Amino acid sequence: MLGAILGDMIGAPYEFDRSPKVKEFPLFSRHSQFTDDSVMTIAVAEALMDTLGKSDGEIKAALVSSMQKWGRHYPHAGYGGMFAEWLHTKNPKPYGSFGNGSAMRVSSAGWLFDSMRETRHIARLTAEVTHNHPEGIKGAEATASAIFLARTGWDKMRIRDYLSREFRYDLSRTCDEIRPSYRHVESCQETVPEAITAFMEGTGFEDVIRTAVSLGGDCDTLTCIAGGMAEACYGIPKEIAEDGRKRLPEDMLSVLDRFRRRTQPESGEK
Repeated sequence: MLGAILGDMIGAPYEFDRSPKVKEFPLFSRHSQFTDDSVMTIAVAEALMDTLGKSDGEIKAALVSSMQKWGRHYPHAGYGGMFAEWLHTKNPKPYGSFGNGSAMRVSSAGWLFDSMRETRHIARLTAEVTHNHPEGIKGAEATASAIFLARTGWDKMRIRDYLSREFRYDLSRTCDEIRPSYRHVESCQETVPEAITAFMEGTGFEDVIRTAVSLGGDCDTLTCIAGGMAEACYGIPKEIAEDGRKRLPEDMLSVLDRFRRRTQPESGEK
């Protein structure tokens, strides 16, 4: 999950087509700050940890409560218009979105469950509370699936084959083919395949991050999605993790540390 948050922070300065379209750039700068992607990643993780083993209805209720709580606590993180309205609605309902927000916040679902079936089911629930369009649901499921497969030892070619088959994404293009004409777009169907491709071509955690940023577009979200996959495959270099953690507030670090204990019990008690 930290990989997704790092992707968000590192990609944030280059959002809205400000990417240099190259892989050589300062990894962190004074503009490397978390956005709504990180806030909602934390919110979803907290809700899922609080509801392990509970019913779908209880999970969805917790997701709504947690997302509204964290969104209202960090009101200036850069939410989209419809989602910002949802955050402040008394009885919020899903609104048919296929935006990439469902994919950028789902990384914890790829870590917390022991089967692909449960991973995909929970990913669907995290999307459905807002992004209940089929493409919004698909984006969340595909992202969580890639993380689950990477962390359970699947090689990249098998992961790509699974994602192509199950979600019908076109993963045949290379980053060099995507990069020249790729522009800021906020849909799952034009962000998730590009993030997967950056993950596939990257040779390590940092290289995946740099590759994703080099594509441009909705750079914080694309790199957030790719970063979650990269962490599951490669882990995170200690110095990058430490630099990112310095930029997060204590309440978000508390959830991250709880998540680490849950998913890496050897590092401490669950």
